[in-house]
Amino acid sequence: MEESLQSPVPGTDANGETDVSPTVSDLLQRLERNERELQELRESRSEDSDLIDKVKDRFKSAKDPAITTVDEQTRKSADKKADSKSKKWFDRLSVRGYAQFRYNTSIWEEDGSAPVQHAGDRSLSDDQNFLIRRARVIISGDLSEHLYVYLQPDFASGVPGSPDAHQFAQIRDWYGDIYVDTDKVHRFRVGQSKVPYGWENLQSSSNRIALDRTDGINSAARNERDLGIFYYWTPDEAQDLFKYVLDEGLKGSGNYGAFAFGVYNGQGGSLAEQNDDLHLVTRFTWPFYLTDEQIVEVGIQAYTGKYTVLSSPIRPLGVGPLVRPLGTLETDNRDGIRDERVGATFVYYPQPFGIQAEWNVGNGPGLNDAQTAVVERALQGGYSQLFYKIDTPTCGTVFPFLRFSFFRGGYKAERNAPYSDVKEWDFGTEWQFTPQVELTTQYSISNRTNTLAQTTGRSYGQYEGHSLRCQLQINY
Repeated sequence: MEESLQSPVPGTDANGETDVSPTVSDLLQRLERNERELQELRESRSEDSDLIDKVKDRFKSAKDPAITTVDEQTRKSADKKADSKSKKWFDRLSVRGYAQFRYNTSIWEEDGSAPVQHAGDRSLSDDQNFLIRRARVIISGDLSEHLYVYLQPDFASGVPGSPDAHQFAQIRDWYGDIYVDTDKVHRFRVGQSKVPYGWENLQSSSNRIALDRTDGINSAARNERDLGIFYYWTPDEAQDLFKYVLDEGLKGSGNYGAFAFGVYNGQGGSLAEQNDDLHLVTRFTWPFYLTDEQIVEVGIQAYTGKYTVLSSPIRPLGVGPLVRPLGTLETDNRDGIRDERVGATFVYYPQPFGIQAEWNVGNGPGLNDAQTAVVERALQGGYSQLFYKIDTPTCGTVFPFLRFSFFRGGYKAERNAPYSDVKEWDFGTEWQFTPQVELTTQYSISNRTNTLAQTTGRSYGQYEGHSLRCQLQINY
C-alpha cells in the first residue's frame, strides 16, 4: 500500500522528530547580535587607541612640574574662571611629577681625609653607586575660587637614622591655599609646605641647575619644609613675572609671594616637633625689569625660634667612652636653643647670562669644639653661581654653570648639630634634551665636614676630595 504524504507538524520533521534547523528569524537575530558584538569590539578598540593617543600626547606635553604649579597659582582670566566653574572639583585637579636617577663616584681623596659624604645626597658615600634621588607625584588644583590644594608625596625617602632603609613614601607637601580674593593676591597656606626662607630653598629641585642646594642656605630648614600657617601677598605684577620666568625656562623659584609671613613648628618637614616653641619667618622679594628685557630679583628674609637637636653617641674628639652631647645649663637643648638668621638674595635671570647669589648670618645650635655639648654658636654662609642659557636649534637647551658655596656653623638638622666648615666648587652642565628629559653632570671640588656621627674613631672630620656626579631627570 502506498504511504501517504503528510505535511510535517511545525517544529518536527517528516518522521515526527524535533526539527533543530534554525529558522530565518533565528538567523536574522544571530546576524544582528554578531553585528552588535562586532561594533562593540570596534568601539572598544577605538577607545583603547584613543587612550594610547592621549597618553602619548600627555607625555609629549609634559614639562617641568614647577611650570604647572606657577600657572595654577596665577590669577585666571574671566573665561578661564567660567570654564573652571563648569567642571566638577575632581576635574580641576592635575596629576604630574618627576623622578631623578643619580650615579655618583669619588674621583680623588686627600691623604688622611674623612670618608666622602654629602648631607644632601646619601649616594655620595662609600659603597654607594646608583640612587633614586627623588620620585615625586603631584596632585594639585583649584577646588573652588577660594581654595587650592597641593599634595606631593616622595617615594624615594629614607628612614631617619637608618643606614639602609631607602625608597619609603613620605609626605613632602600637603597643604591648602585659602584665597581671600579671586585674583589670588592674598592667600593663607595651611599645612606642610616650604618655609619661605631662601630663594634657592624655594626653587623646585626639578628646576634647579646644580644637583643639590648649598649648605649655607639649606641648613636653615630641614627638607626646606615644615608644618605651619603662612600668609602670602602677591600683586598682579609679581604674579606675572614669577610665571614668565618659569614659562621661559629662566630657572625661577615659583610663586611664594612678594611678601610672606608665617609661623611653623621649626623642627623640619616630616619630623615630630620637640619643644613648645614656634618659629616665625618673614620674607620680601621683588622681581623687576632692569632693562626692556633683563629681569632681576632681590630679596631679604629672616626667621627666629628655638630648635631642639637630636643626639647620637660619639667619642668626643675620637677618645674616651661614648657620650651623647647635651645642652649646657644656660642653654638646655631639651627646651630648644635659639635659632635665628637673616639673609639676602640677588638673582640676575639668564637672558642668556645669569647670576644667582645668597648669603645669610645668624646664630643656632652647634656642637662645641670639645664635642661634649650642643650650644648656641654663630653661623654664616651662602653661595654665588654663574650660568648661561644656550638654546640650540635641534638639541634642546644647555646650561653650563659654575658655583662656589661656603658655610661655617652648626648643622642643626644632623645628629648633635656638628659644627661644619664647608668650602666647595661645583661646575658642570644641565642638558635639557626635551621638556621631558634632562641630564646634569657635575664635578665637585670639596672641603667639607663629614656630618655623620660615628661610634668608633673620630666623628666630624673634614672630607677633602673631588667627585663626579650625574643625574637623569624625567618629567611626566
